[in-house]
Amino acid sequence: MSQLVKSSASPSLVWARLLGLSSVGIFMFFIPITVAGKQSIPLDHIVAWLKTSLGAGTAWYAMAMILAGAIYPIISNEWRKSFSNKVFLALKWLGVIAAILAISQSGPAFLQTPDMLPFLFNKLVISVGLIVPVGSVFLAFLVSYGLLESIGIILQKLMQPIWRTPGRSAIDAVASFVGSYSIGLLITNRVYLSGHYSAREAAIIATGFSTVSATFMIIVAKTLDLMAIWNLYFWLTLLITFIVTAITVRLPPLTTINNHASHREPNCEPGNRLASALKNGLQVAEQAQPLGKSILVNLKDGLLMTISILPSIMSVGLIGLLLAKYTPLFDWIGYLFYPVIWIFNIENAMALSKASAAGLAEMFLPALLMKDADLVARFSAGVVAISSILFFSASIPCILSTKIPLSVAKLVVIWFIRTLLSLLLAVPTALVLFS
Repeated sequence: MSQLVKSSASPSLVWARLLGLSSVGIFMFFIPITVAGKQSIPLDHIVAWLKTSLGAGTAWYAMAMILAGAIYPIISNEWRKSFSNKVFLALKWLGVIAAILAISQSGPAFLQTPDMLPFLFNKLVISVGLIVPVGSVFLAFLVSYGLLESIGIILQKLMQPIWRTPGRSAIDAVASFVGSYSIGLLITNRVYLSGHYSAREAAIIATGFSTVSATFMIIVAKTLDLMAIWNLYFWLTLLITFIVTAITVRLPPLTTINNHASHREPNCEPGNRLASALKNGLQVAEQAQPLGKSILVNLKDGLLMTISILPSIMSVGLIGLLLAKYTPLFDWIGYLFYPVIWIFNIENAMALSKASAAGLAEMFLPALLMKDADLVARFSAGVVAISSILFFSASIPCILSTKIPLSVAKLVVIWFIRTLLSLLLAVPTALVLFS
């Protein structure tokens, strides 16, 4: 089998990269272990140890990341590029103010209630601020040494008939799910501009596969107390997300987008697909950067994502919580989802409808709003938070910053369709599993 790849490195080293390093990534993200009586994946145990070790220092670390996130767009001139960037710069600075109020425990009393700033900052922002950079280190093992490319080759035959995208998009799809949606969108935009994706294919990938990473899913699962069933939650969420995408690609507005591409993907070569996948994975493992450099690159990406998202979580998340608690806005939107939940006769049906609607503002809000509900509602909210994909605090601005022809109106319609379909799949799945 070592003849599958020609390499100046020894065959054993190439195999060790593909199988050994990739296995470390699989272990860190998907293999639950018990430490001090608590069962969870190793990455979660590491983050818990860090939080305990740093103590009160975690709050100041999170504050520094939020402040860096507000300053970075000014230094990089990102805020000048579009109107939406200017809006989000203002929101990031609002996030700085909210974080200061959270740390100092000052400001209006209604902001200091346990379900407002304290919960948002202590339970969510600090956890995200730690788990994203730490998770990015171990993502180097999962995404850099041939595993994703091998999976992509194996999945090629599925992509065109099911999701109507080229085979190469399998790598985009899996990489976005276990890596970074922002990096995934940058890759998709680059491939689209080179003519290898049509506008429709790029839109499908951006709105159907570029969901938040596995590290963010851990935060959702922890918030909803689902870590005891992490693997079940992760794989069912992935499955439901991709089923929803398979349906939405056959509906407007995606079907109305131009489907012409300058460079069409050639037909797959005949032969043993598994052998081709292994060959491709070994080639990537051979050409991959040294582990130390790969970790540094991923850590840099993780830190940039952390400073980008934390201020938005504080501002947009707080606005969403205030709207959810003190206004009927999400109640009104939630009424549109209520009929599809009501037919299953579950507890917390209206609350789940309202929480699902709140996901348009910030993908964490369904988890925040349903953290005390029964298991069926919590699991459903956790799936919807991920499978809906589109939200105004991060993913929608990222898509609008690309050249992919998607307007805010189209994105909101796609979000509504995805949320509705996600509920139709997640609620009965939860009922079968937990009732």
